[in-house]
Amino acid sequence: MLSRQLKPASTRLVRLAATRPVSVWSTVPQGPPDPILGVTEAFKADTNPRKINLGVGAYRDENGKPYILPSVQEAENRLHGQVDKEYLPITGLPSFTSAAAKLAYGADCAPLKEGSIAVTQSISGTGALRIGGAFLSRFYPTSKVVYLPSPSWGNHTPIFRDSALEVKTYRYFDKSTVGLDWAGMIQDIKEMPTGAIVLLHACAHNPTGVDPTKEQWEELSGLIKEKGLFPFFDMAYQGFASGDIAGDAFAPRHFVSQGHQIALCQSFAKNMGLYGERVGLFSLVTASPEEKARVESQLKILVRPMYSNPPVHGARLAGTILNDPALYAQWEGEVKGMASRIISMREALYTLLTNTYHTPGNWSHITSQIGMFSFTGLTQAQTEVLASKRSVYMTKDGRISMAGLNGGNVEYFAKSVDGAVKGTL
Repeated sequence: MLSRQLKPASTRLVRLAATRPVSVWSTVPQGPPDPILGVTEAFKADTNPRKINLGVGAYRDENGKPYILPSVQEAENRLHGQVDKEYLPITGLPSFTSAAAKLAYGADCAPLKEGSIAVTQSISGTGALRIGGAFLSRFYPTSKVVYLPSPSWGNHTPIFRDSALEVKTYRYFDKSTVGLDWAGMIQDIKEMPTGAIVLLHACAHNPTGVDPTKEQWEELSGLIKEKGLFPFFDMAYQGFASGDIAGDAFAPRHFVSQGHQIALCQSFAKNMGLYGERVGLFSLVTASPEEKARVESQLKILVRPMYSNPPVHGARLAGTILNDPALYAQWEGEVKGMASRIISMREALYTLLTNTYHTPGNWSHITSQIGMFSFTGLTQAQTEVLASKRSVYMTKDGRISMAGLNGGNVEYFAKSVDGAVKGTL
C-alpha cells in the first residue's frame, strides 16, 4: 500500500537537510553590537515618559528635537531647482573644498596662500580619516604606526587598522582627576619612535571633552617637531566646541605656522548639522604647488576605487554658506548659539550637583571639559543603575552627550546622578 511506501515525515526532513549544501557564509561569526546603537535601542524600548538618551552624538535643541540650522535651510531654498545632479570631480566640489580649507587653516595661512595644501572632499570626517589612513599607509615613508590618545573615538582604531596601519596608544585621560594626563601624555610622546604618526583631536576631544590649553598645544608642537613625529589632526567640531571658529582651530593652525606638514580631517556634520549629508574634507600640507599636484593625483587614485566621487548636495549646501558673507555670518552666530546652549547645560548640571544636591565628589570637570561630550566619572555599575532605575541612558564608560540635556530634563538627570552616586536609587 501507498502508506507503507512513504517514510515518516521526520526521516524525510533529515535526509533533505543532509543533502543541502553548506552555506558559503556558515563560518562568518556574529559581530559584537555597537555600544551606541545598543543604548539607543534600549532607550526606544523604554516606556518611561521621563527617559533620557545621552548616548546619541548629534545636537538636540532645547526641546530635545533634531535641529536644522536656519542658514542651512536658507542654502536649501537657494539651491532648490537651480542645480543638476551631475557627478562631481573625484576630489569634490572646488568651491566647497577651497572654502573649507580656508575655514580650517585661516585666510592668512602661508601654505594656503602659496597653493601648497592638497585637498579632497570626503564622506564626512570618517571618510576623511579613511582617505588619510590609506594615503599614509601607501606613501608615508617613515612609519606605519599611528598612536591614538587613550581613550579616543571608537571608530579611529578600525579605520586605521583597515588602512593597514598598526595602532598604538598614548596616555591622555586621567581617571583620578577626570582631566588631562599631561605628564603621561608628554612622557609617552617622548618615547615614540622617530617618524611615528600621532593622532590629535584638534578640539572637543571625543569622548572625554578634555582639551590641552593653548600653552600645552604650543609645547606639544615643539616636542612633536623635535621628535620628528607626523601630526594627524581630526577636527570634527570646529566652532561647535567653543563657538569660536578661529579659537577651535588654534592647534592645527599653530602647528602649520611652526612648519609642520600636517594631515587634517574636517567634518561638517556637527557644526552645520549635516549629519546625513556626509560632508567633509581631507587635506595635507605640502612643500610646494608642484608637490601638492602630485599628492592630489595620488589622492584621486585612492578615492576612485573607494567611491569614485563624493556626494554633491551637502557640499553645495556647505559651499553656499561658506562663500556668502551674509550667510556665513548667520551660520557663525548659529554655531555659537549651539555651543552656548551646551555650555549652559554644563553650568546648570554643575550647579545642581554641587550646590543643590551636594553630590559627593568633585564635579568641576563638568564645566572645564568642552564640546558635545563629557566623561562624567560615573562607573559602569552606576550607569547601569541609572538606566534600570531612572531610564537615563548613556554608554557604560560614563560618557554623556551634553546636547541631550535641556531645561526640561537637566534637574531630573542631576537628581538621578546624585542618587546613583549616593547609592539611594
